Amino acid sequence: MGRSRRTLPEELLLLALDPATGTTAQPQSLDLGLAGAQLVELALAGRIAPDGDRIAVVMPRPTGDPTLDSALELLRRRGSPVRAVHWIGGPRLGLRQVYLSHLERCGMVHAVEGQMCGVLPTTRYQATETAISRDIRARLDSAIRTGVPPDPRTAALAALAHAVGLGKHLYPGNEGRSSRSRLRDLIRHDPMGGLVAHAVMDVQNGVAAQPRRSQPASGSSRQPGPVPMQPRRSGMARVAAH
Repeated sequence: MGRSRRTLPEELLLLALDPATGTTAQPQSLDLGLAGAQLVELALAGRIAPDGDRIAVVMPRPTGDPTLDSALELLRRRGSPVRAVHWIGGPRLGLRQVYLSHLERCGMVHAVEGQMCGVLPTTRYQATETAISRDIRARLDSAIRTGVPPDPRTAALAALAHAVGLGKHLYPGNEGRSSRSRLRDLIRHDPMGGLVAHAVMDVQNGVAAQPRRSQPASGSSRQPGPVPMQPRRSGMARVAAH
């Protein structure tokens, strides 16, 4: 997989990164969204395909991206299609930090060390390639503003942004209400993105145990709910960006 184009997990993370504070919006749900973004990226690369509400590996050949290939190998080892909601809700949290570290190595973000309450070490991240972040945002804004059906990658990015609750971060206040509504509606333009976005919202809403009923083509109006459980942290552990 060439590096001339950012992967969907990278794009989603850059969308969530606040340039003023160096923290990420919606940190609890963002890990789920990144796991879902990996699935969509693997589908775009022809490695997996939806099978109802399940994900099946159709080509196990590596993509060349180590993080994506790790996910692909885990899916391959399952031996049979796995429900998207079970995969996304599985014990693979921490993807936010994995991708932040990856973007730092690539020179996309710069880590800024600090302290919380003068005691706990913290790390915040500032984007260094701001032109790329602006381009990602411009694609999303254009899809919302023009009403022209976006390409599958942009549609999936919009669906994931809605699913993890980035709408109010990207389009805040009353003036952003119509943009948030159109962001939600873009979910219908990519079947794989829609499947994954619904799975992300199901995990947040705690309804992963039951199979999903088929959804109408127009998408869902549900808003993402809170993540029921947060990973336990040690009190003196290094505090990652949030």
